[in-house]
Formats: sequence, structure tokens, C-alpha cells
Amino acid sequence: MSIFGKIMGAIFGHPAEAAPAGGSTPAGGSAPTAAPTSPGAAPQNVDVAAIVDKAAEAKHEKLEWRTSIVDLMKALDIDSSLGARKELAKELGYSGDTNDSASMNVWLHKQVMSKLAANGGKLPPEIKH
Repeated sequence: MSIFGKIMGAIFGHPAEAAPAGGSTPAGGSAPTAAPTSPGAAPQNVDVAAIVDKAAEAKHEKLEWRTSIVDLMKALDIDSSLGARKELAKELGYSGDTNDSASMNVWLHKQVMSKLAANGGKLPPEIKH
């Protein structure tokens, strides 16, 4: 499963149904488990903050997921290593230098938040991109 699919699954309870930017499919070749909605329609309205806040609280450490892709991934029990973030950047079509992790991380956070909102995720106003 793609890294973005794991993020979607952790928040929405199922993997991303549509390919992220670039139209690539995960290398694992796994088939989608369900497709109950038509493409382009927001599948559900999910309070992202409530779900991630609860997950972050269970970690017993301060996670700034609203501004940090690393903390978002940690809160959702997803590998947040540099290698995993580079893979996520590739999935989402990042064209910058992946060795500049600070810039890449900011871009990743914005992209993930935008894609969560586009898929029916309700975001607090301070993190809408």
C-alpha cells in the first residue's frame, strides 16, 4: 500500500481509492478493497482533527501534527523516516530536492492536508491549504 494510502486508511478507515498526484499505483499491486462511491465525489465528511488528536494523545508525547508531516505520520503509526517521506514525496509528485528535508516536509504537509480535504476530510481553519 502507498504511504498516502496508509494515511487515508488511518483517518478514513480505508485506503485511498484514487491514485494520488501523478496517477501512479502502489508497487505492491494490491487491488482496492471497496469502491462504494463514484470518482470525484467526497466519500465522507470526517473530522480529521478529532481522529488525529485522539491518535496523538495515545502516544503520550507532544505531536504537532497540524504543522509537521513527521508528527502526523507518528500519530498515525506510519513510518516517518526520511526514506518513507521521500517515498511519499515521490507518490505525490514532489519536484524539489528531496535532500532538502525541511522544504520537502513543509510541501508534504500541505499536500497531504489538501488531499485529505479533497477526499472529505474536515480540517480546522488554521491548517487548510
